Amino acid sequence: MKVTKEDNAICIALSEANLTRIPAAVTCPTYRRSELKPGIVHIGVGNFHRAHQAWYIHQLMQKGLAQDWAIVGAGVRPYDAEMRNRLLEQDCLTTLIELSPQGASAEIIGSMIDYIATEPGNRGLVRQIAKPDIRIVSLTVTESGYFMDPITGGFDAAHPDIQHDISNPDHPRSVFGAIVAALDTRRTNGAGPVTVMSCDNLRGNGMIARQSVVSLARLIKPELAAWIEEKCSFPNSMVDCIVPATGPDELAMAQKHGVDDKAVVTHENYRRWVLEDDFCAGRPVWEKLGVTMTPDVHDYETMKIRILNGGHQILANVGELLSVDTISACMENPLISQFFQKIERDEIAPYVTSVPGMTPAAYVDLIAARFSNPAIRDTTRRVAYDGSSRHPEFILPVLRGALQGSGSINGLALVEALWARMCEGSRQDGSTIQDNDPHWQQLSVVAKESRRNPQAWIEQRSIYGKLATNIRFYKAFTYWLDLIWEQGVERTIETYLGSESSIPAETAK
Repeated sequence: MKVTKEDNAICIALSEANLTRIPAAVTCPTYRRSELKPGIVHIGVGNFHRAHQAWYIHQLMQKGLAQDWAIVGAGVRPYDAEMRNRLLEQDCLTTLIELSPQGASAEIIGSMIDYIATEPGNRGLVRQIAKPDIRIVSLTVTESGYFMDPITGGFDAAHPDIQHDISNPDHPRSVFGAIVAALDTRRTNGAGPVTVMSCDNLRGNGMIARQSVVSLARLIKPELAAWIEEKCSFPNSMVDCIVPATGPDELAMAQKHGVDDKAVVTHENYRRWVLEDDFCAGRPVWEKLGVTMTPDVHDYETMKIRILNGGHQILANVGELLSVDTISACMENPLISQFFQKIERDEIAPYVTSVPGMTPAAYVDLIAARFSNPAIRDTTRRVAYDGSSRHPEFILPVLRGALQGSGSINGLALVEALWARMCEGSRQDGSTIQDNDPHWQQLSVVAKESRRNPQAWIEQRSIYGKLATNIRFYKAFTYWLDLIWEQGVERTIETYLGSESSIPAETAK
């Protein structure tokens, strides 16, 4: 038990033994966690996983279902070891706080029952995946974690971690090395195949996961690769829920609900999950919770990635440059909000197809409302992180589509120019932007050079590929970046929001 200094409220330390002492307003598991059996290994136990996939499993368990689909957490990074320690201290329980504009509510989920130790060689992870009762291996390892060649989109076999795994298949360093090693054991022991389910924001995430697993297996043991291709499943998926990072404010929210939780997660009052129904070893009955099971995820995925994830990039870089801390604050800013709406409606929505029950225009309205939720303190810094992976996934495919047709690219080119300006490392008020990308040092060097020579930025072939040689994109990008440095961010956005006639004709085409 703990007494907070703020308001002398009594907070109960989160644990299995203390569940009966949690305040009644907080919903707790009604199932016997001691009777749960593992069925899923999830790699990358961040906030999103616990607010999304783990929540869905928990809700099925609350209905008396999925008792043999409990989750075992895992990871291969130092961060994962820290998260493991926090969760094991509270018996792998998590407090989820839903933040709607009308108020907050809390629930405790218990669908995770263990967390594998992070260790050199990942032998514990390999052994866990190899167990016969594991039927799904799910992933949230970020967009950059799939070892994709940035130019070809193929498997990056030259990456040092992959080279290590090829030479040391029994002591893998990477997530995919561990999966391949475990599948080799399952094949040998007759435990059967598993479904590898990506929950990351990648177009065709299941196909990309298949590419990573099969390509690595082929380099280690070709007959294993053939078995994986024939027996295992790699469903595509679309996941949708805004989940901010956890900081002191979020920890305090849990305490206000009477729970002392070191790993609390906050999330918006919206979730959606669309899954390709391709599971070789069975699956939970997710459709009972409204999950869309479909043979084709593509249009759902494209709508979400281009409008929501792309919209995040429209806002985040501007917010960082203008010292606007959160996404909701960006939406409250009339200039930034108009900028967001114009690009979404004029330059992104035309390249998105309707899905059952939702048009692109309606989804833009929905996203605008969700981004405006003042209860969600989703920082522009978090959303802007890893732009070198997010821009190629969320913005550039739309830009390429517009260049192939007759659509405007001015807003999309301006988004790229704003990202280049942000990577220079200073805000418009002169304050420093701290490193915010795995390749920040390299990006900063190029961003500083691009102030004198804008072409230097788009010549980063690992990001822009053949776009570097597109004269229309080059002219638009150069125009905007020069204008940003000459007149500042606000004046540049005002120019974009004004009349196309204020933009040079060769750029506005």
